[in-house]
Amino acid sequence: MATQAHCAYAFECLVASFEHRQPLSLAQVDELWVQYRGSKIEDRHIDGDGAEQDDEESDADEGAEMDEPVAARPAAVSRLLTKDDAASAGSSNSSLPLSTRSAASSTPSSRKDGSGADTPASSRSSQASVGHGKGREEYPLFVTWNTTSRSGHKSLRGCIGTFEPQELEYGLRSYALTSAFEDVRFTPIPASLLLSLSAHITLLTNFSQPTKDPLDWTLGTHGIRISFSVHGRRYSATYLPDVAQEQGWSKEETLVSLMRKGGWSGSSSRWLSTWREGKGELVRYEGKAVGLHYLEWWEWREWASQKVGVRSKGLK
Repeated sequence: MATQAHCAYAFECLVASFEHRQPLSLAQVDELWVQYRGSKIEDRHIDGDGAEQDDEESDADEGAEMDEPVAARPAAVSRLLTKDDAASAGSSNSSLPLSTRSAASSTPSSRKDGSGADTPASSRSSQASVGHGKGREEYPLFVTWNTTSRSGHKSLRGCIGTFEPQELEYGLRSYALTSAFEDVRFTPIPASLLLSLSAHITLLTNFSQPTKDPLDWTLGTHGIRISFSVHGRRYSATYLPDVAQEQGWSKEETLVSLMRKGGWSGSSSRWLSTWREGKGELVRYEGKAVGLHYLEWWEWREWASQKVGVRSKGLK
């Protein structure tokens, strides 16, 4: 399951790219996040006179805490992520179609963005699940960036991921930058947006076998990945698990919307016949999105800089 430490690492990578420095490692962020959370709990257990209280209830699990509260284009991710880096690293929210176009060489060939259908070399990736190679965790994952206006309205600002299992540190770093700078639906995120930004991480698990039944999934539990053919053209798209419920859609409405995301433009009344005639297939999967706002990251980073001696200029 994703954690807020994973979100903090995404921010660490993004801000480090603006500051032209190396980010802290995921292991450092994990350890410092645990220490930071522990210090916050201790602070809450100390009263105004400095006397420790008897309250032994622990704070909520960090993974359960959810969302919210430069004019020039940054350097391409292919230049931000070198081979040495990889070796050392080892709703309006999360809705997006899959791309038919080849991904940039800096990211895995199974990258999914906002363009339309599957990228090459990913036709079997719907079978991907959590892997463990040489003691390293590997997950299919998505990184989503949202902005929040002063009125509290949340808007998607970038969302790209992959169904191919990624070594966690490299995958989080790669897709944090790719979704921030290379989502074709948006201009690259500038440093000036940091104060309104939140990061959301979804690690994908429990992939099903492909099914012909387009309704064989549960609202609020499953993300779905579909593919179907019309006039010899194959369409494909995915919605993460939180999308349909956030939008208030039924299963049928979700399927119609997703088919349109993939590029289909037929009548909504014909979605089921189009599905059947086009030999539609659906793969369901699970994954709980976890979020962190920039100001929460900034507060942690100020605390962490006293521990590691690497300060971030950041914004506040």
